[in-house]
Amino acid sequence: MRFGLDFPPFNELADPRLLAEIGAAAEEAGWDGVFLWDHIMYRAPADAAGDPWIGLAAIAAATNDVVIGPMVTPLARRRPQVVARQSVALDQMSSGRFVLGAGLGLDRSGRELSAFGEEANDRRRATMLDESLELITALWSGEPVTHRGEHYLADAVRFEPRPVQTPRIPIWLAGRWPYKNPIKRAARYDGLFLIDVEGPHQLAEARQLVAAERGSTDGFDFVAQGTPEEDATPWADAGATWWMTKTAYDTSAQAVMQAARNGPPR
Repeated sequence: MRFGLDFPPFNELADPRLLAEIGAAAEEAGWDGVFLWDHIMYRAPADAAGDPWIGLAAIAAATNDVVIGPMVTPLARRRPQVVARQSVALDQMSSGRFVLGAGLGLDRSGRELSAFGEEANDRRRATMLDESLELITALWSGEPVTHRGEHYLADAVRFEPRPVQTPRIPIWLAGRWPYKNPIKRAARYDGLFLIDVEGPHQLAEARQLVAAERGSTDGFDFVAQGTPEEDATPWADAGATWWMTKTAYDTSAQAVMQAARNGPPR
């Protein structure tokens, strides 16, 4: 199992220069990945929020080995063609260390949808997520793309350069237990970031569902999360391939830096 440091770029951590320092410290201490929450706004006490994509670029430039990515970006409030360009740029900057974490998003964590007139209906955002992923992966191919969908249009376009990683950038989809459709969506891609689970037994159930959808779990990542004090061993036994050490959203920059320097809970 691999270990990732997962935290929000809120308040003091909104400064991408500090994020680069934390990323470098995490790499030196033996973490396998450094991941940032993707929010435009968040509820109190998060008064300030940094752009996670700029923060990831800073981390990419300051590191050589750690995997990086947004955990997770709500694609329904992003333009897929912009995400395609930005993700390839981050894949280039990191020499192939970027993972695209994506999900449905929600409004109750800080009105980041309703405050800007974004789509608030869960089912409609789900169709936007599916279509956006279809278009992004097509644009990554470097082949001519014509797409006329319910939500997005691409009229005879071709995107170069292609990602560093082949056949493409890995995609992890967030899934909130016990909903099955997000897990089935994740099974079509490369990983499942399972949230709101009570214990490892539910991760094991999700793993069975993914196996039934894919026919195998080979090459597929199962991402679990917990606090720095929690024992990750039962999650590894249940099939987790990544363990995200989740810090509280109001954690100070000093505390996150210390967590980075402490290294993963091996």
